[in-house]
Amino acid sequence: MQRLNCLIQDSDSDEEVIPRRPRWLKERIDLFEYYDDRDFTIRFRLSKEATLFLLTKIEHKLEYISDRNFSISPMNQLLGTLRFYATNSTQMLIGDICGWSTPTANKIIHRVSATIAALHKEYIKFPTTQQEMRKEQDNFYQIARFPRVIGAMDCTHIKLSFVPLRCQVGGEQAELYRNRKGFFSINVQTICNTNLEITDIVARWPGSCHDSTIFNNSVIKAKFEDGCYDNSILVVDGGYASTSYMMPPLGSPRTQVEQLYNESQIRTRNPIERSYGVWKRRFPVLALGMRVKLEKALTIIVATAVLHNILRRRGEILPPDDPELEIPAPWEQIINDGQMSQAVSGGPVQQHEARDAIIANYFSSLV
Repeated sequence: MQRLNCLIQDSDSDEEVIPRRPRWLKERIDLFEYYDDRDFTIRFRLSKEATLFLLTKIEHKLEYISDRNFSISPMNQLLGTLRFYATNSTQMLIGDICGWSTPTANKIIHRVSATIAALHKEYIKFPTTQQEMRKEQDNFYQIARFPRVIGAMDCTHIKLSFVPLRCQVGGEQAELYRNRKGFFSINVQTICNTNLEITDIVARWPGSCHDSTIFNNSVIKAKFEDGCYDNSILVVDGGYASTSYMMPPLGSPRTQVEQLYNESQIRTRNPIERSYGVWKRRFPVLALGMRVKLEKALTIIVATAVLHNILRRRGEILPPDDPELEIPAPWEQIINDGQMSQAVSGGPVQQHEARDAIIANYFSSLV
């Protein structure tokens, strides 16, 4: 009764009724046909051919039961999500571009992201068979003649906006996500191959966690410890300990053989550094500070990793930068901000029998 009195008031025997806000249907254009091939690739970061290929993989999960209430097609759902990855815009702006309301944009972006991320078992795969491992070892050997390398591993920081993070996990807990460079992030561990494809990803640790902590708690370490990859090797930076399957550079190479080891190791590890540049520059949402809830951010990270691998396998080059995208600094600086340099100690060379054996038995024969 009280609510009814608020809506209807008697004034001079006339009823004053507050009108209901009319439903507003935004205009939706066909974004796929609207742009030519070049402009489409710049704005959505995938070619039209790759977009159609991706759509065949996820369309059945995005279709609505009927066309009632102006349902949104799977293609437009996908393109709106890709535009979000390409700009890190607010969901209100994405809705304005695509002809959606803000709540609809929120729902669609996260629904499509989860659908793409679900493809990770198909597109993010670490080599397991003898044939696959041998192929990766041969490919890495071609770079700088480093033997038995199956992958290059490192961590990169995916920037988060502090506002949703603070609202979700609280002020003190939010500080766990502040990294050594002072911004909030997820520290993401990846392993890549020579084609810059991500073959393993761990995306759940706060930015304050050290790279070695993430690896020590990962499934991939347990598999190496169990001998699942025979005598294969990961090349890593100086933040990791030297083991029988993990080769960091030497801190202070003293001999010509040790210098040769370091040069080969650094060149062989180069693909992981390049992969981060390609991944983040293709999908700027990873570098500009995601304004979404934490669990949604983790899904987007995996989804963009899947897209990155699809495009690398298809041989698609990195598209030109979007001229409409405003970035706070040059891309080289943004990419470098995501890397926490793990300086190698300048003291005595750390001894480890497996690394010493490679230097003595293999690299000495190359001098």
